[in-house]
Formats: sequence, C-alpha cells, structure tokens
Amino acid sequence: MADSSAADAYCEGVLAGDRRVIAKAITLLESRRSDHRELGQRVLDRLAPHAGRAIRVGITGAPGVGKSSFIERLGLKLTGEGQRVAVLAVDPSSPVSGGSLLGDKTRMEELSVHPEAFIRPSPSGGTLGGVAYRTREALLVCEAAGFPVVLVETVGVGQSEVEVRGMVDLFAVLLQPGAGDELQGMKKGLIEFADLLVVNKADGEQREAAERARTDHAAALQLLGASDAVWTPRVQLASALTGEGIDEFWESALAHREALSRTGELEVRRRRQARAWLWRLLDDGLRHAFRTDAEVAARLADLERDVEAQRLTAPRAARLLLQGYGSRT
Repeated sequence: MADSSAADAYCEGVLAGDRRVIAKAITLLESRRSDHRELGQRVLDRLAPHAGRAIRVGITGAPGVGKSSFIERLGLKLTGEGQRVAVLAVDPSSPVSGGSLLGDKTRMEELSVHPEAFIRPSPSGGTLGGVAYRTREALLVCEAAGFPVVLVETVGVGQSEVEVRGMVDLFAVLLQPGAGDELQGMKKGLIEFADLLVVNKADGEQREAAERARTDHAAALQLLGASDAVWTPRVQLASALTGEGIDEFWESALAHREALSRTGELEVRRRRQARAWLWRLLDDGLRHAFRTDAEVAARLADLERDVEAQRLTAPRAARLLLQGYGSRT
C-alpha cells in the first residue's frame, strides 16, 4: 500500500510538471537499488499512457564541437517562444563515483535556471555509444510531464548513432568547420542515420571553413544517395555564439516532424523503436541472469582459462556454458 501511495505521489508530481519530482522519478529509475527500481517501474507504467507526444531530437557530435552551447541556444529560443524544453544530457562517467563527469548544468548556465526548462545530466555508466542506460525511460517521464520538446545530447560520435537513433524522431550530427580529414573519416553509416548535418561554429575566422565544410558534406550526401521517400537529409550552418542558424535548424526539425506525421512514418518509427527497446532489455536481462547463475559462475573461470590457453575453442566453451544453463531454465 505504501508503494502504491508513493507511486501515486510521484505520478501526480510528474504530471503537474514539478521539476523536483521529475528529477526524483528519474533518479528512482537510474538507481541500482531493487526497491527503487521497482517503485520507479510502477511510476513509469502509470505515466506511459501520458507519454509519446513530444518532438524527440537527438544531437551528437565529437567532443569540442559545441553540443552544449548549441543546445542551450536552441533551448533558449524555444523557451523564449513560450515552449517548455527538457534536455537529457548524457555525460561521461567518473571512474571513481560513477556520476556525471562534466555536468551539463554547469555548461548550460542560463538555460538551467529557466523556469520552462528541465536539464538532466546523467552518467553514461560506460554504456556503449554514450547513451545512459535509462535515457529512454527518462525521456518518457519528461514527455508525461508535458514537455513538448525533448533534446537528447550524447557524449560523442560512435555507436551512439545507433543508440540515439533508436529513441528519437530527428537525429542531428554537429560537425566542426573544415571538412578535410573529418569528411574522409566520415562513415556511410553516419550519413544513413543523420537527418540533419550541422556545421557548428560558423562564425568569425571559421566562417569560410564552415562554408566549405557544408559544400563538401552536401556533395557527400548526394554521392552516397542518403535519402528516402520521406525525408532527404540536409546540411546547415549554425553558430551557438551568434545564434545564426538556430531558427533554420528548428524549422528543419518541424519540417521533418511534419513529413513523418503526414506519411505515417512517425508511428511506424515509434513502434519499431519500442520493439527494439524490448529486445535490448531482454538481451541485457538474460545476459545478467546468465552471468549471475551459480553454476555458470563456478565453471566460467576454468573455461576462460582453457580458451586463453587454446585448450578449448571459444565456440565450444560457449556451447558448454549455454547448454548447462539452458537445461535448468
């Protein structure tokens, strides 16, 4: 009964848009304590029917490209127009405490104190691609709280394209001025995932280099044929310093949303993402159950040594462990 009352209180606070309660609900979901996780899941189950209506935007890019400054400029633009904005900023984890290392609230000083904005820095926890393990759940909480725009910032480019793309509607990649090595190192997969490429820091002495970068990346898009029937990726310039290009970025985001909604692709994409999330959780749960199984734990060290010494092949060792585990489940 106590848990039910606590879940009711959390839900009421989140639905009322109370930023303190929103933060506490996300903390429950991120906690490693089983009682916190159980209460958090009860809250999430009740909030789920109220989620799903926000514009979800993922923003990534290499460290130093200016993601936080860009997001703050965008957030201030939107709040200045009367919109509420949630920012889920995934930070590198401290190897000592496990907490956020950079703390995006300190890098978005003006936006973090705005009454219509909510910023949640979360440690990546070593998660591949720089996406916090509970980012999807935090996103649903923010949507249930009535934020019409949720921005997800990741640590950097890598596997994060796959992870972020699996939870947002629009995926934007910020780039540094000066195409050169950056363009040569650009993988086709990045083009395939990006809905918008934004050359940031297009100001001052870097303006000319930014123009060249935009031209080069636009040519690369055409060469790779990275488009579909719903949306053709765009390359734009922006400057978090001057604010140039921020309006154009949001206009493209709205055009992208309208295109997905008009064709029914938005619903298809959301359903696909939900299914992928389910299987991700199943994979993680089964892996955890497997590694914490007493018999597996008892045999694992010996089999690892046999594999390292090449007395046993890895496939054979894996089959032995899986067969033993599967026979008891």
